Amino acid sequence: MALTIVLFSVILAAAICLVAKSRRLIESISIVAALAAFSASIFIALKVAAVGVYAPHQFFSVDALGAIMMLIIALVGLAAAVYSVAYLRAETAKEIIGFNRVKQYFILLNLFLAAMFLAVTASNPIITWVFIEATTLSTAFLISFYNKPSSMEAAWKYLIINSVGLLLAFFGTLLYFTIAPGSAEAGTTWNSLLANAGALDPMIAKIAFVFILIGYGTKVGLAPLHTWLPDAHSKAPAPISALLSGVLLNVAFVAVLRFKVISDAAIGPDFAQNLLIGFGLFSILVASLIIFTQKNYKRLLAYSSIENMGMIALGFGFRGLGIFAAMLHLIYHSLVKPTLFFSAGNIFLKYSSTKVAKVKGAITALPVTGVIFLLGFFAITGTPPFGIFFTKMFILAAGMAAHPVITLIALLAMALLFVGFLKHAAAMMLGEKPEEVKVGEASVWLVLPPLALILVTLYLSFHLPAFLSTLLTAVAERY
Repeated sequence: MALTIVLFSVILAAAICLVAKSRRLIESISIVAALAAFSASIFIALKVAAVGVYAPHQFFSVDALGAIMMLIIALVGLAAAVYSVAYLRAETAKEIIGFNRVKQYFILLNLFLAAMFLAVTASNPIITWVFIEATTLSTAFLISFYNKPSSMEAAWKYLIINSVGLLLAFFGTLLYFTIAPGSAEAGTTWNSLLANAGALDPMIAKIAFVFILIGYGTKVGLAPLHTWLPDAHSKAPAPISALLSGVLLNVAFVAVLRFKVISDAAIGPDFAQNLLIGFGLFSILVASLIIFTQKNYKRLLAYSSIENMGMIALGFGFRGLGIFAAMLHLIYHSLVKPTLFFSAGNIFLKYSSTKVAKVKGAITALPVTGVIFLLGFFAITGTPPFGIFFTKMFILAAGMAAHPVITLIALLAMALLFVGFLKHAAAMMLGEKPEEVKVGEASVWLVLPPLALILVTLYLSFHLPAFLSTLLTAVAERY
């Protein structure tokens, strides 16, 4: 019943937005649907923490990893829905968009959320692939939302690169279906694939996981498969950038992890572990070097996402304590990065530019947003007392014994990234505010969503609820 509420609420909201002629109705139903999905996701997470797996239907099953992902999708989705109302109203006031574009936006937003919920709860790998592909189609139109040449180019780049990547992932998925070909039941669900993993030819298992990691890794944004990500995140509306960076990357990573378990059962953990370490380290290095040259603050945040996804991959590659820390890091990143993108959206509304050079004295012009942005900067770069500091240290500690050189390189790259990010953040926040820029926040509803997310991050940095700790432990034991 709870899963039905989650899925039905956002799908029904999309249908109502399609036929509605009232902007207030479209906005209200989207927020109510997101709130209903969040409430039901909390219930599911509590149930999974208590009983292990929530499987209301043969096609849908929620384990600890799925429950955590549902919470992330629902919470960030709710924040994005609330923020979108005020953000799009501000853009309408500037005559950037009209009612039809707002209607299209909320239809696609709800379909995007529905596709992500379905992707992380599907019990069949093919169905998971279908809905991850569906996220590509819905978000491509959101990336090209403003119909500018640069946004259209970013959308096509996103669509082509991710579609090719997902095609490779589909081929890898089919290779896993060669398990126990004589059995009609083998390979129909994640659990049956895992139960029959011993029947998979080791060479096929290696080839299949390579295709999976490259295919879904494209969607995750792991370097060198990341080239679509900075363009897409910089051109999409701010709330969509928040969902792309804070949520969608994780959804694709869930598919990688589920196939990793099957590969580990077939050929042992070393093969997948080494690949994750390699891609993770390269992603951190690429992000830390390129971030110095960024001139667009939304692209700056996009490269920070690449670094953090690389850190998560590194944690799963190091195994042990690294897995627990990587999952906790994933949660923190999913909360902090939308905080930064929402703040970036407020800065854009005030300065009408995404160029770092054109934003000066932001903390004077936007006192609350400026403080939130700085808190988000310190959080995402792993500064105490924010939890990302501890997760990064735990991940590095997990890798120090077996991979000291890799761990040292990652540590130096993270320090370099901090310096590069600080350089741009200081340039934007400090300095003399342009005379034409008025002081003050545009709306309290543009401030509340990022403020709520950063406060939740602070709370989770000091205290993990018992049910969340149980779910994280279950993920660490399984993956």
